[in-house]
Formats: sequence, structure tokens, C-alpha cells
Amino acid sequence: MFSQQPFSKYFLQASSALLLLTAIFLAGCGVRQDSAARDTAAESPAAVQAPDTKGNGSGARKEEKFKTISSVQGDISIPVRPQRIVAEEYLGSLIALNVIPVGAPGLTLNNYYYKKALNGVADTGTYGKPSVERIAGLEPDLIITGNAETYEQLSKIAPTLVIPYGTLKNAHEELEYFGTLLGKETEAKTWLADYDRRIAGAKAKVDAVLPSDVSFSIIESSEKSIWVYGDNFGRGGQPVYQALGRKPPAAISDQLSKKQWAEISAEMLGRYAGDYIVLTANNRTIEDFRADPVWSTLPAVKNGRVYIWPEERSWYYDPLAVLSQTEELAEWLVKTGK
Repeated sequence: MFSQQPFSKYFLQASSALLLLTAIFLAGCGVRQDSAARDTAAESPAAVQAPDTKGNGSGARKEEKFKTISSVQGDISIPVRPQRIVAEEYLGSLIALNVIPVGAPGLTLNNYYYKKALNGVADTGTYGKPSVERIAGLEPDLIITGNAETYEQLSKIAPTLVIPYGTLKNAHEELEYFGTLLGKETEAKTWLADYDRRIAGAKAKVDAVLPSDVSFSIIESSEKSIWVYGDNFGRGGQPVYQALGRKPPAAISDQLSKKQWAEISAEMLGRYAGDYIVLTANNRTIEDFRADPVWSTLPAVKNGRVYIWPEERSWYYDPLAVLSQTEELAEWLVKTGK
């Protein structure tokens, strides 16, 4: 038989050793866990935790990376790879880069040149006066607009980038800007290469039949007003003056290059009308203008050198529209120039 005293002493010594080993093991695990946590954080210094946008009430959070960009509103933080964009402006440039937004104004959704690509895109309201409720319901991670007046409202919903109208002056500036913004540099380069090739082809056809010194006017006529436009205000200015390299009448060239538009009276038409007129007019035909006592005196009207289209086709000035408009106008000019 074992003595009670030696056995108790042995048992106490063994228990103390076991407790000591357990404490050392647990401490080691804690150090490794803390180290692993620090290593994970060090690997993604730009990562921030964003709330779950699915609204499932689970409290789950996802990792999302942001970058800081400069804007007219100062430096703003936007997602590196935005997934749910509301495009209040510049919709055509996004489509060219294969980026389809979740929402856009009804007016741009009806764009003659790309509306077929927008099935399923939500209507965010009146152009220039977006519905805050509709946009909030789309849970965007980036809003793009040209209207600084709506910035305060929209920026409460998601990061909002304001790019004022006229800041990006041609297709190259737009596509290169958004290519960099959205990480689509390769897509922008590819699209612009095709754009340049097609524009050059259209310009060559026109140059082959029209002298370089013939003048062009971009005009819009309604029942009450007449406007003349420059090279960056829609209505055909971009395709005529930029893509095809044509010029307005010398007397108005400086005025249009600075202000981009002018409202004129019918009596002033003779000064503003070029040898060719690209004319926006709803519900009016060339016969209507030939019957008008003022318009009928213009050489362009007399010689059949007026191209009339409705505002639903002339109003747009995005890269996709400009490309299609340029080829459309080039076909007309080749026919009239022969």
C-alpha cells in the first residue's frame, strides 16, 4: 500500500505543473491571434468597413476600398470600384465604358442613340431636378452629376461627384476622365481608337466634296425664339465644328467660342447664317422655312443646304451621340456636296 502523505504531495506537484503549462499555452495563443490581427490590418491599409447595403438586418459588414479625388466641391472619397452608380449626367460616357448605372434621369434614358442599352435602369426623375427619394431607394455607392445645386441633397445619400457642364470639352476628355475615375483605362483607349478611326473616315468623305472655306451654322428655331450655338453645346456643334473641323461664319466665330450660344432675332439671321445650316426644329420642314419671308432669303435655304432634325436627336452631346451624329451629317454633306 502507498502512504497517504507521499501520494498527496505528488498529486499537488503534478497539478501545479499542469496548470502552469495550460497558462503558457493560452498566452501563446493570445499572442498569435493579436499578431494575426495586426498582420491582416497591415495588408489592407486602405480598407474601411462599410455597412451591409442589402438591408437584411443581419448587421453584417463588408470590406470596401475608397480613394480620394479632387472635384469642384473639394476632395471627396469615392469607391475604387463603384458598383451602383446613379448617372444624373455623362451617361453616354459610362455606356461607352460598359458601365451601366442603376439610375438616370428619364430624359437621358430616352436618348435616341443608346436607349436600347438601358433596359432595367431606373428613372431618377426630371433632368436637373432629381427625386431624392428614388435615388436613395437605389442605394447607390456613387452619384455623378453636372448640377452643383443638387450636391447638398445628393451627397447625403452617397459620395457625389459634380462635373459642371462644359468642363469636359470633347469625347477624348470625357472618356479618358471616366476611364481613370472608374479603372476602365483599357476600355477608354479601345473605344477612342475606334472613335478616331470612324471620325477620320467621315471627315475624309466630307473634305473630298466640300471646300475648306465653306461656313457652317448650328441653329435652333422654335415658335418664339432662335438660338445659335458653338462647338460644345449640343445641337450638332460637336460633330460639325470638332469632329468634321468646320468653321462658323467669321463674324460670329469669336462670340460663339467664348459664350457658346446666342439668342437672336429673325432679323439677325443673315449675320449668323453660314453656307450650311444644321437646324434643330420640331414639327417644321424645309418647305416651311422656304415659305418664311426671312428664312427664305438665306443662301443655305435657297440652295437646299439645311439639315433639319428634332431636338430628341440633336440635343445630346455625349461621345456616343457625337459619333453617330457625325456619321449621319457626313452622309448628308456628301450627298449635297456632289
